[in-house]
Amino acid sequence: MRAKDLMSTPCVAVSTENSIKRAAQIMVDQDLSGLPVLADDGQLVGIITEGDLLRRCELGSFERNGEKSPPEIRAQAYLHSHGWKVGHVMSRSVVAVQEDAPVNRIAELMLRHRIKRVPVLRGDRVVGIVSRRDLLQLICSAPADATAPGDAAMARSIRARLHQDLGLGDEQVKVEVKAGAVNLRGSVRSEAERQAVVALADGVRGVAGLVLDVVIAPTLRGNDLREH
Repeated sequence: MRAKDLMSTPCVAVSTENSIKRAAQIMVDQDLSGLPVLADDGQLVGIITEGDLLRRCELGSFERNGEKSPPEIRAQAYLHSHGWKVGHVMSRSVVAVQEDAPVNRIAELMLRHRIKRVPVLRGDRVVGIVSRRDLLQLICSAPADATAPGDAAMARSIRARLHQDLGLGDEQVKVEVKAGAVNLRGSVRSEAERQAVVALADGVRGVAGLVLDVVIAPTLRGNDLREH
């Protein structure tokens, strides 16, 4: 899935000349946590979020920087807390993606930059926005597992996933399935790896039960596990 398939449209935006109060009112009225900021020619120049408004003088949050602070820093702090235009407060460093960006790329950007929303561009124009909530909705609507029915198919699926996702072969964790009940036997290197094995098996459609006989051997390395 791509950004264009997931983004919210129309994208509500403000200009650098709009007032802080107007931007805040739009966020409140439309239940938005952030707004793209556009220049007069429609190009993306910033973003204003709830976090940008937490140091406002209206909240009593303004802290006077000491006289030893550089004049520019003191001026910026004052402008951020007292300036009345969106352009005074917005974040100018914006993480954005093109409309054909894959969803996993958007999720990676949100994690790396600790942001909650990513504007979507067509060329240099904003056409939508993807938020964390949009990603959560994608999780909720994800289709059911496509594993074929039957014990043999289920066992093959679990073995393949153990190898692809966790790097565990049949020498480390043996898989047997009978009447939908999965039996896992072997050794892993940590409790986290053991829990990941359980989660992987539980996530396969049709599993009717799970018998876990997997021990933790933290001092063993990969080759040792295969010989265990």
